[in-house]
Amino acid sequence: MKTVSSSLRRLLPAAGAAALIALSLSACVSSPGRPDTPGRDAAAAPTFYPPLPNAPRIQYLTTLSGERDLAVAKGRFAEYILGEEREARQLVQPYGVALTDGKLYVADSRAPGLAVFDLRQRRFTLMQGVGGGRMKQPINVRIDSDGTKYVTDTGREQILVYDREDRFVSAFGRQGEFKPVDVAIAGERLYVSDIKHQQVHVLDKRSGRTLFTFGEAGSETGQLFHPTNLAIGPQGDVFVVETGNYRVQRFTADGKPVRSYGAVGSVPGSFARPKGIAIDRDGRLYVGDAAFENVQLFDPDGRLLMDFGQPGEGGEALSLPAGVTVAYEGIDAFRPFAAPGFDIQYVVLVASQFGPNKVDVFGFGTMAGMAYPPAAQATSAGSR
Repeated sequence: MKTVSSSLRRLLPAAGAAALIALSLSACVSSPGRPDTPGRDAAAAPTFYPPLPNAPRIQYLTTLSGERDLAVAKGRFAEYILGEEREARQLVQPYGVALTDGKLYVADSRAPGLAVFDLRQRRFTLMQGVGGGRMKQPINVRIDSDGTKYVTDTGREQILVYDREDRFVSAFGRQGEFKPVDVAIAGERLYVSDIKHQQVHVLDKRSGRTLFTFGEAGSETGQLFHPTNLAIGPQGDVFVVETGNYRVQRFTADGKPVRSYGAVGSVPGSFARPKGIAIDRDGRLYVGDAAFENVQLFDPDGRLLMDFGQPGEGGEALSLPAGVTVAYEGIDAFRPFAAPGFDIQYVVLVASQFGPNKVDVFGFGTMAGMAYPPAAQATSAGSR
């Protein structure tokens, strides 16, 4: 989204530098690669959004694309770990990402399976499943608080369930019942986006039984067209990315439409091919766009705060970004990549389906000694 990103950075000063500083949330300045941390070597200067001398809120930290990114150091030591005769395994076409208990799970539809980056043990494994749990075309993965993993497999047209130890438990969905792209967990419910029938299925997460559905094909309020990714807001509302309608629609937990965000266009705040979505604890929305090749950040009321990432090459380059995830737990492995004085509150993981960078890691935080607005300026409620 070169056009949109550049226009956004021209627009913000014109719209009022005070708003930018007040929100302290827009473009760029990579953390030195450290031999004792996972990820790719980055450039010498940190990449911040907004750039210094503004008070930065987001820093590009590192990239994970394959087995070599877990090596303690490049060169001979990596060869010692991996073996000179064996080519290091790489992500092929990742989509969904999830971080838990020091492990990063990446759904790779072309592997096919879940690539597992063990950030503590520096180990890379590929979880493909066996028997009834063998994956065919995994797209997204969500992990519950007890370690249960729910994988949407569009090839099998099912949701595959694995336990904390990655053992297959069950498969939800009869053949033809839905073509799931994403699944979101809320209490005892699973919300499943169905790109075939243009609706969201709500399942009992224990039995897989369908409780109800909402949405139908169309572009009016409450209707859906190519629903892809999902997120649950702090109040329990369900956010549905409609790639075909170029918007994000918000529903109550029971499927009643609340409001929508965005529209098709090429100006900041609009969408061309929205895909991934994540929501932080303060209700801010992160929406990845595969056409613009960036992530746009909105407040709970849908006001654009900033964008980050960019097309092309470089540490923070995105190429057809798909899954976007916010993670508060298990982020210690990424703290060493933060610039001195930058305190990370959580990380934002963005998977790209093409290009050399497969999973880019960004940190959201604050810089010591710099002024930031009260947290109340980004409330978790938002207007309905």
